[in-house]
Amino acid sequence: MNLKRKCGESIPGTGPVFEKQAVHWVILGLLLLTLYGVSRTEIIREGSLWGLGSVQWLWTAAGLAAAHQVYVWFCWRIELHLRFITRHLGRRGFSLYAFGFAVLGILRAAAVFFLAAANRDTLPVHPAVLKSLAVISAVPSVYLMYSVARYFTFRRALGGDHFFESYRNAPLVRKGIFRFTQNGMYTYGFLILWSIALWFGSVAALSAAAFNHAYIWVHYFCTELPDMKRIYRSEEKNDLLSGG
Repeated sequence: MNLKRKCGESIPGTGPVFEKQAVHWVILGLLLLTLYGVSRTEIIREGSLWGLGSVQWLWTAAGLAAAHQVYVWFCWRIELHLRFITRHLGRRGFSLYAFGFAVLGILRAAAVFFLAAANRDTLPVHPAVLKSLAVISAVPSVYLMYSVARYFTFRRALGGDHFFESYRNAPLVRKGIFRFTQNGMYTYGFLILWSIALWFGSVAALSAAAFNHAYIWVHYFCTELPDMKRIYRSEEKNDLLSGG
C-alpha cells in the first residue's frame, strides 16, 4: 500500500480536506509550546476554582479552543468537498453541526471565564482601570454580534456557505462592523475574551485570550480563506477576502 492510500488519498476528494492543515498543526504546536512556557511562571499558577488550579484551567481553555477549531475544520471540509454531512443527515445535518459548534464555543468562552476567576487580581493594575478597559474592549464584540444578527446572519457566520448553495452567489456584507473589515469575527469577536481577563485582572486569562486570538487567525488562513477562494470564485471577492 503506497503512502497516498495510507493517508486516505484513495478516497476521491479527500485531498482538499487536508489543504494547509500541516501548517495548521505546526503553528498550533508552536502556540502550545509558547503557552507551556508561560504556564510555568509563578503568577500563572496562582489561584484555583472548584478544586482545579489556574494551570489546569489554562490547559482546559487551550484544549477547548483546539477542539472547537479542529471540529469546525473537519465539518467544513468533509461537507464542502465530500457532502458527507448532508448526504447522510440531510438538511438537519447543518443543525447538528451548528449545535456542536455552539456547545464547544460556549465551553471555550466559559473556560476563559473560569480561568479568570481562578487567577483573579494577579495583574498589578488598579481595578478601576482594568474594568474600564474591559468595557471598552467588549464594545466592538457587542457591535459585532449586532452586525452579524442584523446584516450577516448567524447561519452564514457558522459556515452556512459550506452547506447551502444559496450562499454561493450572495454579496459580501459591507454594513455594520463589516464596513471596516471583512474579518470582523476574527478581529473583534475575540476581544470579549480579553474583556473577561481584564475585568478579573487575570494574567493567566490574558494568556488564554492571546492564545485564542492568535489561534483563530490560524483557522482563518489555513481553513477559511482556502475554502472561501473555492466557494466564492470571482476575482473581486477573492481579492476582498485576501485583504486586497
